[in-house]
Amino acid sequence: MTSPTNMSRSKRSKRFRRLRLALIVGSLAGLAAAYRFALRYRERIGIPTRSPVDSSPAEFGLDFSEVEIPAGDHHLAGWFVPAAPDAPKLRRRAASAAAQTQEAERRPVIAIVHGWESNRGRTFAHARYLHAAGFHCLVFDVRGHGDNPPETLAMSVPEFAEDTAAAARWLAARPDVSAVGVLGHSMGAAGAIVAAVREPAIEAVVSASAPADLVRITRKTFEMAGMNIPEPIATPLAWFTAAILLVPRRHSVEEASATAAAGRYRGPLLLIHGAQDHGVPVEHLELIGRAAAKHRGPDDGPVETLVLPDFGHRWLYEDAGCRRKTAAFFARWLGGPVSPEVAGERAAECVVERPADPIYGFGALAGKSAPGDRALNLS
Repeated sequence: MTSPTNMSRSKRSKRFRRLRLALIVGSLAGLAAAYRFALRYRERIGIPTRSPVDSSPAEFGLDFSEVEIPAGDHHLAGWFVPAAPDAPKLRRRAASAAAQTQEAERRPVIAIVHGWESNRGRTFAHARYLHAAGFHCLVFDVRGHGDNPPETLAMSVPEFAEDTAAAARWLAARPDVSAVGVLGHSMGAAGAIVAAVREPAIEAVVSASAPADLVRITRKTFEMAGMNIPEPIATPLAWFTAAILLVPRRHSVEEASATAAAGRYRGPLLLIHGAQDHGVPVEHLELIGRAAAKHRGPDDGPVETLVLPDFGHRWLYEDAGCRRKTAAFFARWLGGPVSPEVAGERAAECVVERPADPIYGFGALAGKSAPGDRALNLS
């Protein structure tokens, strides 16, 4: 005969097994739902929509050549804008007249990297003021953007980094280039920092409006899309979604992190951000900056920051102080072509204007504007 105690234990055991089974089933159902969500996100967000290049350096009276940059199994469309031939050199140490002539033709070059669903034409304002400061400039379309063929696999920061590194190698091999710097915006800025860790040809980086990591920016897109997900769920879901987005090209979440890369990069780094950036908040600059400065020694390059109080995510180059600091930074760390002070003043005096401003990139997802940032987007 079964005792009452044993019967009670048996009932408790059955309830426990049912509860455990319910938890397992619920967890599996939740994981399946998260996986379906991540796949939909990857399909919708992971493959860029190309925006046409609708401008040209010829509109500003600048000499340029159309170039194709080899980048592994693909090529990148670009414009190379040579420095003005009368740009003076900061230093000239060649012994013979022939050597002096050859050195006079060599200049530092700045590769300019656009953001998500942008293109080289939309970043050309940077080339204008940096060209005025005496630099060669390269603007190019990252794969799947601008005049390049469309992509069929999802892409993110690692692909921006790979293409930036390829552009830097191509530039470093040119006989008219003495040093290579990179200026990137948004996802292009994150890609520039990641590329600088991998590619020694990159000697200095200016990062504008860079997202700290893919998880935080994925979490932000949830908000921009009006998805009111409770925080205990939102951040783990953002990590899982970011990881699934990176699966097709076999990248890890850390490989897509500008913050992680900044912790390994030892070269000169200038971080610029708008205080009114509602897509990539200024806290991202702080995270990247702390990581970059944490392990640096006296022989490493500096980490500098510039926060523009009245600017949002884009058009930071409209601020004369931003242009001055960017050009002076590159002149200082790339060895010319003029003194940092002269380069900065030339860049500050150059009048640049934003291009036409349709809603594109993640701005189309948001479908609304935010104060100080007319089109809320992360491109």
